[in-house]
Amino acid sequence: MQARWRARQAPDGDLVLLGDGSLSVMELQVYADLARWDWWEIVRAEQWTPANWLDVDVALASCDQNGSRALAGESSAHGSIGWVALTRLDGEDTLEWLAISRHSNPFSSVELDDTTVTATSTAGQIWRFPRAAPERVRITGDPG
Repeated sequence: MQARWRARQAPDGDLVLLGDGSLSVMELQVYADLARWDWWEIVRAEQWTPANWLDVDVALASCDQNGSRALAGESSAHGSIGWVALTRLDGEDTLEWLAISRHSNPFSSVELDDTTVTATSTAGQIWRFPRAAPERVRITGDPG
């Protein structure tokens, strides 16, 4: 998995890929007023084979803190695909996790603190990923 990350490739789909190779398949629910989005885990897999790979090669933002780096961007495969990653600054660019959403739009900014990776999509949603459990993301509208 780490070699695919270094080549900026990821499985195609709505998912959270962990650095150990396990994967959470996610489902997005957008409510009618567009003020509320939920993205939740529907299945977790320890072993899996992707049907397709996509490039997560366009980084639009990054933020470093205490030996970690958060990155955010878009896939060149399609303009609606956004991604957020957390890596260790260990000289290896070691992936801790990568979240890919086929419907978020690109993520244009990212912030990192001790507990959370916060990314804002070009669609105006703020995605708050707990560093230790990114599948438990909370999505809110842009307050500005």
